[in-house]
Amino acid sequence: MTGLAMGCIYALLALGFVLILNASGAINFAQGDLVMVGGFVVVWLGADLGLPWYAGLALAPLAMAALGVLLERLAFRPLRGKPFVTVFISTIGFGIVLRNLALLLWGPSPRSLPGLFRPDVLRLGPAVVSTQHLFIVGATVALLVGLQAFFVHTRTGIWMRAAAQDEETARLLGVRTGRTMVLTFVLSSLLAGLAGFLLAPVFFVYPDLGHLLVLKLFIAVVIGGFGSIPGAILGGLFLGLVEVLAAAYVSSLYKDVIAFAVLMAFLFFKPEGFLGEAIRDKV
Repeated sequence: MTGLAMGCIYALLALGFVLILNASGAINFAQGDLVMVGGFVVVWLGADLGLPWYAGLALAPLAMAALGVLLERLAFRPLRGKPFVTVFISTIGFGIVLRNLALLLWGPSPRSLPGLFRPDVLRLGPAVVSTQHLFIVGATVALLVGLQAFFVHTRTGIWMRAAAQDEETARLLGVRTGRTMVLTFVLSSLLAGLAGFLLAPVFFVYPDLGHLLVLKLFIAVVIGGFGSIPGAILGGLFLGLVEVLAAAYVSSLYKDVIAFAVLMAFLFFKPEGFLGEAIRDKV
C-alpha cells in the first residue's frame, strides 16, 4: 500500500508533465517545484493558520491555478516557436524562482502537515495499513476517473485533446487554442498542487523538494512511454512500488540508485517504455 501511495503521487506528477508535453511540446522542469509550493501552501493553511484540511483543499487550488497561468504566460508563451532548449531553460528558471520564493516565505526548515485522519492506521486482517495511504490511493483513483470523464464527455476536454493532437487543425475548426493551452497549464498545476497536498502529511516539504521529484517524474514518464498519458500513470505506479520494495528488501539508502538503475535498464532494453511507440527514422 505504501508503494501504491507513492506511485499515485508520482503518477499525478507524471500526468501533469505529459499534459503539457503533449499540448505544447515543452518539457516542464518546474513541475516538481509546483508540487513543493502546493505542499507549503497546505501546510501554511493547515498548520500555521489552523484551517481544517478540507478548507486547505478548497483554497490551495486558487493559488495553484494562478501559478499555472503565470507559468504559461511568463515561461512558455513569449518563447513559442523558439528552439526547444530555450523553453527548457525557461521552465528551469521558473522553478528556481519558485524555490527562492518558498525560501523567503516559509524558510529552509522542512515542514509537514499533521495526519488528516484518526486513527492513523487500520488493521485489514494480518496487515496494518496507513489511513493516509488509503486516502491517497482513493483520491487518485477518483481524480483519474473524473479526468477521464472530463476529457471524453465535456466540450472543453474535447477541445483540449484536439488542440494537443493537432493545434493548427483545431484552430481552423474553431477551437480557441490559446485558451486551451492556458487551461492545460492550469490543470497541470492543479495536479501538482494535489500531489503536494497528498504528500505533505507523509513526507517533509522543503524548498529543494522539487529537485528530487522532477527526476522521479521524469523516470516515470520514460518507463511508462514518453508522451503516453496511460503510460505516465503506469510508470508512476511502477516506480513507487519499485522504490518501496527496494527500501524494504535491499536498503532505503539505495532506493534512489535502484530507481535510476531501472531507468537505465529501460533505456537500454525497452526505450519506448511500457506503452510508448518506437519511432524509426529512415536514413
